[in-house]
Parts: sequence; C-alpha cells; structure tokens
Amino acid sequence: MPVPWFLLSLALGRNPVVLSLERVVGPQDTARCSPGLSCHLWDGDVLCLPGSLVSAPGPVLVPTRLQTELVLRCHEETDCDLCVRVVVHLAVHGYWEDPEDEEFRRAADPELEEPRNVSLQAHVVLSFQAYPTAHCVLLEVQVPAALVQPGQSVGSVAFDCFEAALGAEVQIWSYTQPRYQKELNLTQQLPDCRGLEVQDNIQSCWALPWLNVSADGEDVRLVLDVSEEQRFGLSLYWNQVQGPVKPWWHSNLTGPQTITLNHTDLVPCLCIQVWPLEPDSVRTSICPFREDPRAHRNLWRAARLQLLPPRGWRLDAPCSLPAEATLCWQALDGGPCLPLVPPLPRENVTVNKVLEFPLLKGHPNICVQVSTWEKLQLQECLWADSLGPLKDDMLLVETRGPQDNGSLCALEPSGCTPLLSRAPTRAARLGEQLLQDVQSGQCLQLWDNDLGVLWACPMDKYIHQRWALVWLACLLLVAVVFLLLLVKMNHVKVAVRSRAALLLYSADDASFERLVGALASALCQLPLRVAVDLWSRRDLSAQGALAWFHAQRHRTLQEGGVVVLLFSPGAVALCREWLQDATSAPRAHGPHDAFAASLSCVLPDFLQGRAPGRYVGAYFDKLLPADAVPALFRSVPVFSLPSQLPDFLGTLQGSAAPRPRRLAERAEQVSRALQPALDSCFRAPGVPERGRGMGPEAGDRT
Repeated sequence: MPVPWFLLSLALGRNPVVLSLERVVGPQDTARCSPGLSCHLWDGDVLCLPGSLVSAPGPVLVPTRLQTELVLRCHEETDCDLCVRVVVHLAVHGYWEDPEDEEFRRAADPELEEPRNVSLQAHVVLSFQAYPTAHCVLLEVQVPAALVQPGQSVGSVAFDCFEAALGAEVQIWSYTQPRYQKELNLTQQLPDCRGLEVQDNIQSCWALPWLNVSADGEDVRLVLDVSEEQRFGLSLYWNQVQGPVKPWWHSNLTGPQTITLNHTDLVPCLCIQVWPLEPDSVRTSICPFREDPRAHRNLWRAARLQLLPPRGWRLDAPCSLPAEATLCWQALDGGPCLPLVPPLPRENVTVNKVLEFPLLKGHPNICVQVSTWEKLQLQECLWADSLGPLKDDMLLVETRGPQDNGSLCALEPSGCTPLLSRAPTRAARLGEQLLQDVQSGQCLQLWDNDLGVLWACPMDKYIHQRWALVWLACLLLVAVVFLLLLVKMNHVKVAVRSRAALLLYSADDASFERLVGALASALCQLPLRVAVDLWSRRDLSAQGALAWFHAQRHRTLQEGGVVVLLFSPGAVALCREWLQDATSAPRAHGPHDAFAASLSCVLPDFLQGRAPGRYVGAYFDKLLPADAVPALFRSVPVFSLPSQLPDFLGTLQGSAAPRPRRLAERAEQVSRALQPALDSCFRAPGVPERGRGMGPEAGDRT
C-alpha cells in the first residue's frame, strides 16, 4: 500500500486558507478605491505591453504592493466560479523639482502658487496569466492634491475579479502606462475542488476526477479515483516561469487509472492537469514536485550549457533555474577557473534564451560558470570549437581610478598580482615585459568600460627564450636517434628483402637450362639475390666449378641464405652415382657442371645432418616423378613446381615472406614466367613423361 506524500486537497505554496469565501454576484468586472481616491475601469481587455522605463517628469503614482483575495462569482446559489480579487497599493514617487531649487524660487517670488496643490492621475495595468489563458485590464486612478505627498502611500484600488481554474497557478503583474519603475509581480496557487465550501458551490467539481500522488519506491504513482467508464483528460507539462508552458505528455483515459512516473522524469516544474471530457469543464492543475530534492537533482542533470559563437551562450533546461552566470579565466596549467567578478558583473540565468557577455573579443580560456548559492553546477569554456584549445596567455586586469589613474595586475590562483611587485610569481618576474606588451599593442583587449580593461597577453615567447637551447638539444638528440633508427631499419629491410639463394642444377640439355634461367630470373623479382652458374660462366672457367661452388656456398650460408637443389633426371642420376659408390671416383663431367662438382660438399652436409635450414629441394612435376628424389635429400623440404610454388617461395623468403594473398599473387607471376620455358622443355625430344622411366641414364632406382 503506497504511502501518500502529497494530496491534491492540500494547500500549495502561497495558497490561502479557504474557510469562507465572499460571494460576488453578477458577471461584470468592477473597480473600487480606498477613501479619498477616484477610479474607473476601462471596458474590455488591453494589450499586455509594459513598454520601456521612462523618467518621471515630477510626482507620479506607482504601484508599491500587490494583494490578492479569493472570492466566488456566483450566477446562482450553487453555480459559482472561483475568482481572484486583486488589490493594488499606490504611492507617490518623485518630486516636482530639486528641493533646493524650489526653495530658492519661492524665496524670490513668495506669491507663486504652491506647486504641490495639483491632483495626480495614473493608468494602472493589471496583467493576469493562468495556463492556458491571459488577459489585462486598465484602471484609471485619480488622487486629490491634498493627498499628494512624495514618498507617501495614498491608498489602494481593488479589482473584481479574474476568473481562474481550480488548482491553477496564477501570475499577476502590475505597472503603469507609461512605466516609471519595474513592474510588480505575484505568483499564487489556487485551491482545488476539495477546498472547504468550494465543492458544494461549483458544479464542475461534482464530476471532477480526484487525483492522489503517492510514492512507490523510487518512482511516483498517480492514482485517479473516478467512476468506471468516466472519460477524462490527463496532461503532464513543464510550467516555466520564464517562457511558455511546455506540454510533455497528454492522453484521454477512462477511469479509474493508476499511472507510474519514473523518478528520473521528475523536475520541479512538472505539473499535472486533469479534467473531465465534458464541455466547459474545469481543469485542475497541481505541481507537487517543487520541493522534491530528486526533482532538483534531475533538473541540474538535464541542464545543458551551450556556447554559441561569437560571444553567445544559452542554458537549456526544462524548468527555470535560480542560478547566476559568471565568466572565469581557465589557465593552461589546469588549475581552478578564476572568476572575473569584479570587474565583470554576475547575471541571473534565463533558461532557453540566448545571452551575450559584454566582451570585445572571444578567447578560448574564457569559460562560463553557472552556480547556485550552494555550489558550482556547470562550466563550459567559450567557443572552444571555433577558437581552438587553451592558450598559455596571462590575463591582465586594468582598473581605472577617478582621475584616470590605472593599475595593472595579473590574475593568478593566489589573486591579482600587481605587475611591478616582488611577489614570487611568474607575472611578477615578467612584470616589466608584460607592461611593455600592453603598451606596444601585443596583448588582446577582451573587455573595456569605465571601470577597467581586460587584456590577454601571450606568454609563448618568454617560454621560448628560456627553453630555446634545451629544445634545440632535444630536437638534435631526437634527430640523431631517428636517423640511427632509420639506418637500422633500412639495413634490416635490405637484408630481409635481398636474401641470397644459390641455385644448383644438372645441365641435362639446352631446354632445361632455359627453364632454369627463367626460374632464376623470376626469383630475382621477389626480390632475392640469386646465384646460378648460367650467369657466371666466366668465373667458372677462371676458378673451376668446385672452387666457384665453395665460394658461393660459403657466402650464401654466411648471409643467412639458402641453397636450392633443383632435381632433374640427370641430377637424380648423378646423386645415385655418388651414393652407390661413395669411395670410387665419379666419372668426369664438363667444366661448367657445378652440380657434379658440388656433390662432394653437399652430400656430407646431408649425411651429417647439417642440411635442414640451409638447403631446399625442388623439381618440376611434369619432368620428374615425386618418388624419384633420393630419400637422403628428403630431410629438407622438397617442392613440386609449379603446383607448390606458394610454399616454395615462402620458404625461400623466410621471415620476409608476404601475407598469403600477396604470396599467391607472386606465385602466379612466377608461374606465368615459367610457362613458356616449360612448354618448350616438354616439346624437346628425349624428355621423359611423368610416371615413365627416366631413360638409360637413370639406372636402377634406389
């Protein structure tokens, strides 16, 4: 069972206690004056335009206080409407002329008429607003000369009356035309249908839905106690003092109903209005969350401070906020934002309205603070998007004396430090230089009036002067380190990209040599540094095949390269010849047959287990069956070309191998480069087909 914490029947705010209401008979509005005054009510409504303030030409009547009283305007005994009687108290404001001048004039000519023996007349406007209606009336008031005493009250005038809905919040303003002072205003909450005497006299209350507001844990429950099948309207709206009412939610319902509001939706100006769906029905409004702490916390969470270039700002919020806005200076070092009051004034916040601060220039270090008497609520730095990040500028405050004597101080966390002082602050140390900057026009003028000036002086050059050599040394050090890293990276890139590969093969015939040459040329594009005897005939003739192979093998392995054994029918036959009779001398071969010469060094590496990581095998799948490669050489990877080109190329490039997709593209390029030589090799006479014998030179398979 929820515990009621607010009932519609309770008085709200300044709601008067309804015990016994006076009855006013008749539909006509009337005006009554206190004794000694005469008044007249103008027919019809008038425009609610206060106009601008003007100076009083002499003594004038002005409103000084507003007073309200609730009455019942009745057409019949039980057919009444709630009405608000407004009483305006008046006083004389101003003088005919300066008292000293008047005394001098009367002494010079005693027979002059007494200037105060003149009656006064005033047009007093009453403006009445109750959601969703508003209207104004004009009262003409005359005061006899005997009552005209400057600064004294002369009486009052009462207006009957402004009709209003039960439970509504009404706002009343009073001013004169022309307007000599700020208008008076009064806000009042009217009673609802459950007030004493009201329920029996206002027929619309007989069918009005009864509304209770109760707590349901963190949320709020609205309970509408109406009869079944009765249709009624329910509206939730934001009742703003500054600006029009903003509807939030509206629905036509059939009773009874229970509606739950999330506690995060509560704000102080959230009001509830309920009425039966009948012609000319009374609408009852309540605003039960004005004093709810949760509603005030939600209001500040929903508030958004928006900055509008060049110097505008706006506070967006669903309700009016009792807060003040000031400008402050945010230093680059991240300390507290220093208020600029004085010399700049504080301003009351008007929500949802564009306001401007009286600045000559915008600056990214200037921020807006919105605060209550308790604490700072919101802060945003001005126009950061258009003016860039915070600057390392010093804010100077120039105050002007009565004889145009000016003094300059720098705004710092410890206070406003005079420039020509011995305080241990940065502004005091650079006081003379900053003063010269102001005089030479190097500082930006942000604000200027009769009280003083605000200057923003850049501090970058002083920091540069002090730290120029340090920065230069740091830059040189960074440049040297970067250069060393660049050289090292280039060295690594060259080493990785230019991996050495020594290609060994048996020169079976001319077509096979062309195929080997095509493979070596394609591998150079990976890139690899390929060594092959086809490109070193002169060195082979000069050094001999064995010496040339030893030199190339030593250099390739020393640089982290790889030796590629390219198996063909002739190469397999040579290997078997060495393996069958390792003690006998091999038969003689041509002077350029590096493969035959290399077997004396290659076979020991395989027999002693030093081959893995140094050697790679390969064969062309249409020239040699896979099982033709001797088992001794299968201790290292052996690839079939061109079907296993991606794996073959990846093994050759090692850690520098590209990603699989890129590797596949390179394999496709190598395959296309090999295809013409492969076709030529297949057409050559004496080339064995895959799966057939290798010819008389092959010997028996081992």
